[in-house]
Amino acid sequence: MIMGLTNAKIELKNPREPDLEAVIVDALADTGAVHLCIPEHIRIQLKLDEIDKKQVTLADGSRKRVPYVGPVELRYANRTGFAGALVLGDQPLLGAIPMEDMDLVVIPGSRQVVVNPGSPDIASSIAK
Repeated sequence: MIMGLTNAKIELKNPREPDLEAVIVDALADTGAVHLCIPEHIRIQLKLDEIDKKQVTLADGSRKRVPYVGPVELRYANRTGFAGALVLGDQPLLGAIPMEDMDLVVIPGSRQVVVNPGSPDIASSIAK
C-alpha cells in the first residue's frame, strides 16, 4: 500500500470576533498528532488571544514552548467543533482531538478525511 499525506480543507473562525471573516485552510490531517496547530500568520489573521504556553515535543524529539491560543471554531462538511490551537509550524495541522470532537475519520487508502460513516448526519461521541 502506498502511504501519503492526508489533507483537509477546514474553515477556522474566531468565535469571539463574529464580524471577522473565517479562514479556509488546507490542513494536514494527522491522527498521530493531538492538537490543532496553526502558523503565526493565521493566529494574527483570526486575532486569536494567547491563553497560555505549552511545552511540546516535536517529531525530532526536541522540546519547545509555544503559544496556546483560542478559542477556535472549526468547520468541516456538516461538522462544527471548538478547540484551542498551538501556534507553530508553517502549515495548519488537524490532530486527533479536533477530529474526534467533530467525529471525523481518515480513510488511508483514498487519503481523505470524511465524516464518520456510522453517524453521517450528526457527530456522535461517547460520554460515559
